[in-house]
Amino acid sequence: MTLPHQPRPPLLDLDLVFVEGGSFYMGAVKEDQEAYDWEKPDHKVVVPSFYIGKYPVTQRLWRAVMGGEEQVSYFEGDKRPKTDVSWEDIKVFLESLNNLPEVQVYFQELEPKGTLFRLPTEAEWEFAARGGTKSRGFRYAGSDKLKEVGWYDENSYDETKPVGLKFPNELGLYDMSGNVWEWCEDDWHFGYEGAPDDGKAWIDVPDRGGLRVLRGGGYFGSPRDCRCSSRGDRSPGDRYSSLGFRLVLSPQ
Repeated sequence: MTLPHQPRPPLLDLDLVFVEGGSFYMGAVKEDQEAYDWEKPDHKVVVPSFYIGKYPVTQRLWRAVMGGEEQVSYFEGDKRPKTDVSWEDIKVFLESLNNLPEVQVYFQELEPKGTLFRLPTEAEWEFAARGGTKSRGFRYAGSDKLKEVGWYDENSYDETKPVGLKFPNELGLYDMSGNVWEWCEDDWHFGYEGAPDDGKAWIDVPDRGGLRVLRGGGYFGSPRDCRCSSRGDRSPGDRYSSLGFRLVLSPQ
């Protein structure tokens, strides 16, 4: 992939971080006593290079793209994550984002053609959270001490926080442990038996499954929920104050 190393899309609050492709072991090892059965077995995945949002999508960015705030976030604030947003809502947002005139001009300058903004695959999300090729093997995204990198049940005072206030992980990504659960593209599967090993989204065909994958834990979650391998699920139409998302930029 030959996308520029520091893309600068002309949009408010849209900071992207380059994630160099590589291989990693996705999921939890069997010795991890905190891991749930649906985080296993750990398995090798090869992930191509991509860009991912430095922060979860903020309410300010949502309004810049959508031209208003039809779905109001429970905890309001320009720099807080956009929440109370369903997987289906995000698809509408992505269509609007990718079709903005200034974004279309931006895409024309990129190689390869067909590049677009989308939700991360579950494998991309975990690879990025673990620090990609720069991973130091932390339990959470950037540290073994959750209070250094995340907002969770012991320090959030039961509300989301503006993005970027804690330390980043090895790639310079913020809020990947705690603050909000983040939607991924994949259908939910109980465990990784039969999961793809190429970093692509695991999607049921010909009919999609009834649930979608969530990653990262939330502001009222426990440390167990905020581990890099932790995963959850919701129906694609669900909206909650703990649900947000992060953008990926890559070839289609």
